[in-house]
Amino acid sequence: MHISEQIVLVTGASRGLGAAIARAFLDSGARVVVNYLNSAGPAHDLAATAGAGRAVALQADVTDPGQVAAMLATAQDHFGAPVTTVVNNALAGFSFNGDARSKAGELSWEELHAQFSGTVRGALNTVQQALPGMRRAGFGRVVNIGTNLFQNPVVPYHDYTAAKAALLSLTRTLAVDLGPENITVNMVSGGLLRTTDASSATPEEVFDLIASSTPLRRITTPAEMADAALFFASPWGRCVTGQNLVVDGGLVMN
Repeated sequence: MHISEQIVLVTGASRGLGAAIARAFLDSGARVVVNYLNSAGPAHDLAATAGAGRAVALQADVTDPGQVAAMLATAQDHFGAPVTTVVNNALAGFSFNGDARSKAGELSWEELHAQFSGTVRGALNTVQQALPGMRRAGFGRVVNIGTNLFQNPVVPYHDYTAAKAALLSLTRTLAVDLGPENITVNMVSGGLLRTTDASSATPEEVFDLIASSTPLRRITTPAEMADAALFFASPWGRCVTGQNLVVDGGLVMN
């Protein structure tokens, strides 16, 4: 199915990387559900730029399966067809500032639980609630947003990194389970992005250090991460599933 025929749910799409992914799908002709939790204004503004009813901004807490189900039902009513493509981008509140994160001796289970709930439970809810529509369409694409930190843990983001590593395992088990139904499940893992709300607290010298360590000598942008999500949803990615594509300028090489 061409991207222009897909109905795409992007979670956490009001700002930052999520907004870049939503715009990329809209620019490719898709119809898009711009999910948000608190940032109603930016989400509705983004949806309004699409015109002709090609985007709808819908509030839902992705950790709540009931809210996710209601969001998908509203999206189907709006577009007249089910969501075929899910991009799991929503992130529990997090600041990418290593100095402010809990170290090993301070880390609490509550911090881990918050990240697992937002990352793993959120992705599980969206996939499960979208599955009936994907099955009716005979087509499905799931793109999970990961991180290169579980391959290169240079900063002590214990809770965030552990949750994203678990999401990669879920990505691969879902890929095996859903592959016979023409549903692919993949992950796009970035490094530090320049610049999103989550990375706004990152010191400039950290950006410079990471950039100098990459073959491309620069920091990845949200738009470049969005390009990889488009690939997995496009016909060019039709035989790719269970994979983790690292988009970080070559800092981490598989």
